Amino acid sequence: MGYDATCTLITEGRTFSGTARLEEKALTFRGEARLAIPLAIVDGVEARRGRLRFTAGGREVVLTLGDAAEKWAKRIASPPSRIEKLGVKAGMRIGLVRLEDPALVEDIESRGATLERNPRARGLDIVFFGASAPADLDRLGPLAARLQPAGALWLVRAKGKGAPIAESVSMAAAKRAGLVDVKVVSYSDTQSAEKYVIPVARRPRSPR
Repeated sequence: MGYDATCTLITEGRTFSGTARLEEKALTFRGEARLAIPLAIVDGVEARRGRLRFTAGGREVVLTLGDAAEKWAKRIASPPSRIEKLGVKAGMRIGLVRLEDPALVEDIESRGATLERNPRARGLDIVFFGASAPADLDRLGPLAARLQPAGALWLVRAKGKGAPIAESVSMAAAKRAGLVDVKVVSYSDTQSAEKYVIPVARRPRSPR
């Protein structure tokens, strides 16, 4: 998920009002001017007195973000890793279903989480599920049953125009399975990951 802010853009001696958005790979500005800056070309990021300042393609850019400037600068200079975006933490129990990704397995174990290889394991904190066809989505309900009440199911699917599973189709299937979507991240250059959870109102209450 990105950061949004109504702010002022200052560049090349001119000032513009509008809305800035910081996403995973780009910073955009829409309003009296329009910019789309790939983060790969951003350099010299600093936050000072509520202003985010950097250079992009040799041009200096300043955004007046107030208290958010420090947070934006940190996000640009030190973006979260994939495993951080996926919320894997030490002590978690993780399940992988139909997803061959040695790098993910390595990241899970390096974070101090446990990869549960038993396909019947329950009470999991996270399940990663790779879906390649609409018929695969019928497994969302049974997979959700393997989660602990506050756990998360990440659906990994191909992204882009013409992908076998459209976002609207996967979200509709998750809803039928009793899940709600809370987050979408880029899993790789070709895959998207959608995070689903059990609605709070449907989670069993802990005994007092």
